[in-house]
Amino acid sequence: MLKKLPWIARHARASLRTPAGRWTTGGTGILLLLLAACATAPPRNINDACAMFSEYDDWYPDARAASRRWNVPVPVLLAIMHQESAFRADAQPPRTWYLGFIPGPRPSSAYGYSQALDGTWARYTAATGRSGADRDDFAAAMDFIGWYVDETARRNRIARNDAYNQYLAYHEGQEGFAQGSYRSKPWLMERARRVRQQADRYRDQLRRCESRLAAAN
Repeated sequence: MLKKLPWIARHARASLRTPAGRWTTGGTGILLLLLAACATAPPRNINDACAMFSEYDDWYPDARAASRRWNVPVPVLLAIMHQESAFRADAQPPRTWYLGFIPGPRPSSAYGYSQALDGTWARYTAATGRSGADRDDFAAAMDFIGWYVDETARRNRIARNDAYNQYLAYHEGQEGFAQGSYRSKPWLMERARRVRQQADRYRDQLRRCESRLAAAN
């Protein structure tokens, strides 16, 4: 599997500048192509845990490591990521456009597999000592979700295997959940139900293939 290679981007940036430090037009395009090539594409079937882990065989040990570290079931981790980014490494909220062609701001700083906000990600890296972790890295994003679910379990007394309420707290924030902000958002409660259903599907699927995946890793 093609992994993200940050050093490629660094060397590309250095080599594609003019002596005056300016970017060349062609160089910028080449850099964008390099960065796109280094990103991991989403799995072909994001609704099947066994298929995903077969396609990307290093994802299962990454998910399992996060599950063990934070005592959060793998299906819950996967279901939250499924909802947040559909397993796209560079996922971001849709940008606002003015007059149909002028790019405006994005509604939030959410980015990557876990759609973690800048501030929440900074809190995670400070709490775990993982200062070099990236939001577009699957293993780091799995660990972040596990960390957040664990925090929610302790702060809001929500079971770590309760995908429905964990997702509500993940979306609204732990303080927002405690204040019941989700109660005025029926669309969010429906989304949380879909997360719970997806977690149940992943759990049933993994019962069929997890012994094979564990043996292979």
